[in-house]
Amino acid sequence: DQRQNIVENWTSAPKRPDTYLYKGTLRSGQRITYNGNVVVVGDVNPGAEIRAAGDIIVMGTLRGLAHAGVGGATDVSIVAFKLEPTQIRIGDVIGRPPEGDSGAPREPEVARLKDGVILVEPLDVSRWEGER
Repeated sequence: DQRQNIVENWTSAPKRPDTYLYKGTLRSGQRITYNGNVVVVGDVNPGAEIRAAGDIIVMGTLRGLAHAGVGGATDVSIVAFKLEPTQIRIGDVIGRPPEGDSGAPREPEVARLKDGVILVEPLDVSRWEGER
């Protein structure tokens, strides 16, 4: 199934990468690897992985592994309606969720790099205008 296994080709990441759209739940053992942005319309279960050269957007709950910025990009982000990953990576920086239950957020969240550390905060698009 092409949706489960996108060809890995990191040698020529374009400045404005293409976007791969996956509709459905990404289940344990499934992996999306793409040389651009990845948008999932559905959930990403524990044991599933998304690896993207660009941004990752999950229109659902992210419970698996998400690695944005494969190849070293640091100006990328991971956005999810509900961010509960087993692990997130941005570029070469690895982050894990805090221990214990931090309570369910009421709005989508974004993870991005700030001063070399992964920062997770509520998604507020107006704050991002002009940042990139």
